[in-house]
Amino acid sequence: MAPNKRQLAMVMDLNKCIGCQTCTIACKRLWTRDEGMEYMWWNSVNTQPGRGTPRDWEQMGGGFRDGHARPGRMPTRRDFGEAWEFNHEEVFFGGKGAKAHLKVQGEEPDWGPNWDEDQGAGEYPNAYYFYLPRICNHCTHPACLEACPRKAIVKRQEDGIVLVDEDRCRGYRFCMEACPYKKIYFNQAAKVAQKCIFCFPRIEQGVANACARQCPGRVRFLGYRDDHEAPIWKLVDQWKVALPLHPDYETEPNVFYVPPLAPPRYDEKGELDESQPRIPNEYLISLFGPVVLDALEVLKAEMAKTRGGGKSELMDLLIAYRWKEMFGGFDRDPATIEWTKA
Repeated sequence: MAPNKRQLAMVMDLNKCIGCQTCTIACKRLWTRDEGMEYMWWNSVNTQPGRGTPRDWEQMGGGFRDGHARPGRMPTRRDFGEAWEFNHEEVFFGGKGAKAHLKVQGEEPDWGPNWDEDQGAGEYPNAYYFYLPRICNHCTHPACLEACPRKAIVKRQEDGIVLVDEDRCRGYRFCMEACPYKKIYFNQAAKVAQKCIFCFPRIEQGVANACARQCPGRVRFLGYRDDHEAPIWKLVDQWKVALPLHPDYETEPNVFYVPPLAPPRYDEKGELDESQPRIPNEYLISLFGPVVLDALEVLKAEMAKTRGGGKSELMDLLIAYRWKEMFGGFDRDPATIEWTKA
């Protein structure tokens, strides 16, 4: 695969995500409303620690190890969580008033995209959790692309976005097995694989991704990896506080995360113990690799600087006082574009 000319990337600041799911709904309303896509959530926000979506995706294999393809398991629709049907007609139009309540129709579900929301881990008073938004990582070394015998998955040369050519796809689903992040879905109606397209029709018009632009918490930064004036390069390469999820999968993801900070733990006497992190270092290392500890130290040092009355370029960047500066030039108002439906 020839190297692409440029690479678009996204950074998500986990210290600002409140799990409101606005990004999820923005994506759902825009891209996954057709038949066969009911269960699809190209953007998801899960509680960590947690089993995620699809259920236990981190144990499903895929990706690479030492440069060689690693066997993977294909997630089922049940692993993702079916699109449940509710008795809306009865509740809203059945004339039963308070006697009717919303309930699932048909088989009782046993999993869904946010089944274990807000549960986390640890015990009182040291319980902890944080939210982890996920989309397709548009990897530099995409396992899905290498696994497809139809060459139906392509990585665009101009911006590195990974797309499924649905005209070539025959629904073999080797891509689903190969993707270690399990962010590819199968449309049973159309018999093709489908996934996040990084909102490329918006990108081509200079508009930021729907998930990024709609985020009320200013969590998501957007831009080209090589743009030294944009926030991506500064967070990933200059300050080194934005890290890929599971670098051990060796796909070189282009979605990065500013790792979460948390309050100190309480000791047995009920006093704050600054020496022990609330979120165990071992858990964060399992997600982001050992460099996460260095990133956390940089964040803490810059926060201490501002508390002492100093200035921090990093803190100003992460706070995002001017939201348009988060998008690396993709700040055009979508309302100014006359969109046409293909």
